Amino acid sequence: MDVGDPMMEAAANGQPRPRCMSGYVDDGSIESHRYYLARRTLLEMLRDRGYAISSSDIDLSLAEFRAAHGQSPDIDRLRISNSLRSDPSKRVLAYFCNPGPVKVNSIRYISGQIANKDGLSGLILVLQGEMTNQAVKALDVFPFKVEVFQITDLLVNITKHVLKPKHRVLTDQEKQRLLKKYSIQEKQLPRMLKKDAIARYYGLEKGQVVKVTYSGDITGTHVTYRCVW
Repeated sequence: MDVGDPMMEAAANGQPRPRCMSGYVDDGSIESHRYYLARRTLLEMLRDRGYAISSSDIDLSLAEFRAAHGQSPDIDRLRISNSLRSDPSKRVLAYFCNPGPVKVNSIRYISGQIANKDGLSGLILVLQGEMTNQAVKALDVFPFKVEVFQITDLLVNITKHVLKPKHRVLTDQEKQRLLKKYSIQEKQLPRMLKKDAIARYYGLEKGQVVKVTYSGDITGTHVTYRCVW
């Protein structure tokens, strides 16, 4: 192996030897790493839903994130608020909750924090603990859709997995053309549950249709469609 290989370092006799593995260990906090990964997945998820997310935000490195937020990030600074590219009047807010159980008082506090924010059409809560039944019921106070994710759900972007087929959400017009082309009704399409990980990633509602493209060396490429239920 070339002595210049970054995986090697010079021994006393001038011969290359493997570098100690400790040199590749992340010496930063686990807390900051988790927040970094979850926030990046959120940004990618919002971009894939059509929100105006800049590439520079998504491409932020872990080192740059830690330089900006430290080893124990302030969760209030991790909030994400962006508008739809197609309709800037519609805006979503992604909100990180404090570690531990989320209770009614937490929901009331969040409600008070965003009460005067005009144009808000959706809220994403990122939990680091369980949400009590009373807190779940209290979500009804919001006049728009509220989505709840555990931070562990966001550490990896599931749509990037090599074994996952490609998903694309059809517009209403595309859906109607599909049904007309095959002379079928919505209920005759294969189903995808709203709680499915892909449906949650894209924030899909009942009745929406997803085009699923499978690719493989043996099976080749084939397409199917699924309707959310």
